[in-house]
Amino acid sequence: MAPQAIAAPDDADLAGLSETQLSSQEQPATGIPGVDEIRNSRNVKHLANLPKPAPFTSSSTWSDLAFQGNYAFNGNYDGFVVYDVRNPRAPKVVSSVLCPGSQNDISVKDNLLFLSTDSSRSDDSCASTPLPATNKDAWEGIKIFDISDKKNPKYIKSVETKCGSHTHTLVPDKRGKDVYVYVSSYSPNAAFPDCQPPHDLISIVKVPLKDPTSASLLSETVLFPDGGNIGRPGTVPTGYVTATSGCHDITVYPSKDLAAGACMGDGVLWDISDRTKPREISRVQDDVNFAFWHSATFNNAGTKVIFTDELGGGGAATCNETIGKTRGADGIYDITGRGDGRKLEFRSYYKISRTQADTENCVAHNGSLIPVQGRDIMVQSWYQGGISIWDFTDSRNPKEIGWFERGPLPNGSGGGTWSAYYYNGYIYSSDMAKGLDVLDIRDPRTVTGKLVRVDELNVQSQGSYRDLFPRR
Repeated sequence: MAPQAIAAPDDADLAGLSETQLSSQEQPATGIPGVDEIRNSRNVKHLANLPKPAPFTSSSTWSDLAFQGNYAFNGNYDGFVVYDVRNPRAPKVVSSVLCPGSQNDISVKDNLLFLSTDSSRSDDSCASTPLPATNKDAWEGIKIFDISDKKNPKYIKSVETKCGSHTHTLVPDKRGKDVYVYVSSYSPNAAFPDCQPPHDLISIVKVPLKDPTSASLLSETVLFPDGGNIGRPGTVPTGYVTATSGCHDITVYPSKDLAAGACMGDGVLWDISDRTKPREISRVQDDVNFAFWHSATFNNAGTKVIFTDELGGGGAATCNETIGKTRGADGIYDITGRGDGRKLEFRSYYKISRTQADTENCVAHNGSLIPVQGRDIMVQSWYQGGISIWDFTDSRNPKEIGWFERGPLPNGSGGGTWSAYYYNGYIYSSDMAKGLDVLDIRDPRTVTGKLVRVDELNVQSQGSYRDLFPRR
């Protein structure tokens, strides 16, 4: 991960502005944009959009992103696409792989690509068809591809896991020989032979990097022996809490031996010094404002965790005055104390201020850190609420510093940006309906992020960028 210095942003008129002056440039235009109309703060530029390529159709839902070298890998419910992004202004499709299996959550490691299958299929092949989860022969789990040839990825291995794989997280071992895959899944049902209640576990798959075809299920680790949050019934307008039956997403910080789990009704901090045996350090619940703990992000120092609340499951309009500012939002938690005495301490909520139409699905979703010296800054997707760039250096007073959004989709359709991640100087967004977007933030508060280059990025496997800045 050798650092590489590059030129400063070309918007010189922004460089000398004070934060007060910059804030005046970040305010949204009044009123809701027109259908598909693009709006953005002055410091954010839309560089490119690549619509969905064949063989995918308009109904193929774009999902998560991973990165390696000059390539971006974009999962979708029907497979994945490999993009060449060496020129962020003109990304190109390298290959498209048809392999249905929602959500096709995606990660990469060396010459391997991992996909999550969380829908019951007739078998583990890329030619599979839907099969009811009540059928014992139905298959769900992890698929592994060889991507040494980016133009021709090859499917090499699958591992079946209980309740499928909604998301997964790559965790390298400390010797560099193996990678562990933490498989998150939930929603068991007594009628599902391969997904029996109470579940409350993650599956851990071991993948030897020199022999990935020998990947196998290592353990089914119960994380909630007490059952976790029991939940509370309700609706999006009235409020509800989802009962815990597993985790939606886990983010690891391997160099700090930490993991943060967004687990339906619970937010959890684990010690993963033993990669095969996560050990709980602290657990929190927010039965007032959080409906569904969806994802987690550490700050670079490993002293904070951002948890997102996916109120309405991503399909509801929650960025409006009816829902308010503290639901369907981010929760900012400081990690206090030391060792086994560490605690997750709530500090504040963050939610975009731009009111969205009642036809627009909008809620906190996937994002990543921007590698900025001396600040905690994050870029984040909000479905049809667009993309928000915000500063949480002061945990009690988070502040938006940039944004991008499109107006409502026609005919009240659902969509918007699923993931927005910062990679080697640019923001890449996977828009469920529009495909791949590339953005540039040109702002003195984030300019040091452009000095950082990494060889690989899986956002749920965080690395430290402290040592990647050029020495002065």
